[in-house]
Amino acid sequence: MKLLMVGGHSRNVGKTSVVEGIIRSFPDLGWTAVKITQFGHGVCSVNGESCGCSVSEHQYALTEEREKDSGTDTSRFLAAGAKRSLWIRTKQGELFTALPALKEAINGDAAVIIESNRLRRFMKPDLYLQVLDPSNLDFKSSAQEFFDLADAYVLADCGNTNETPGDPWSNISLAREIEKKKPLFMVTAADRFLNEGLIEFVRSRLM
Repeated sequence: MKLLMVGGHSRNVGKTSVVEGIIRSFPDLGWTAVKITQFGHGVCSVNGESCGCSVSEHQYALTEEREKDSGTDTSRFLAAGAKRSLWIRTKQGELFTALPALKEAINGDAAVIIESNRLRRFMKPDLYLQVLDPSNLDFKSSAQEFFDLADAYVLADCGNTNETPGDPWSNISLAREIEKKKPLFMVTAADRFLNEGLIEFVRSRLM
């Protein structure tokens, strides 16, 4: 199995678009795409709605997308050419409970691409990309935790209006990672968050 993981430093930084672009660029791999969502306190993993379930109940839910035009991220993966598209929802901090079901679901698949940072704690992919938008001040703790484990960085211009990185960025040194000879790819929404350099890098690691 070829396993590729794509994380992002925050929401709405283009990571789903990067996943789409990679799937579209390598259709012959027959991708299984996986979206992982962790819900906060009081929100049920089964349906994403308020729920009074206990910590030990409804710890995760795994569903397979069937439609290409439902408007969800998982449907976007199918529309891009993925063979299968899965959505895993877990309670915050309970991702490990879904691991057995995830591993069973992708067992035997030739190529799997997962949109997640936190899963990096439990699985070692063949390639791990982090998508960054410096104009977005938020920097998730999960992205910070695994920042230096990324094999390459995708710097996305999402058109946000913030001018300078905030305090969360002070713990991050992209320059230090670049000094380690890790690639940095600059992409824009106009280019659908993909460029030839990124495509060739993915090909060199997975093909």
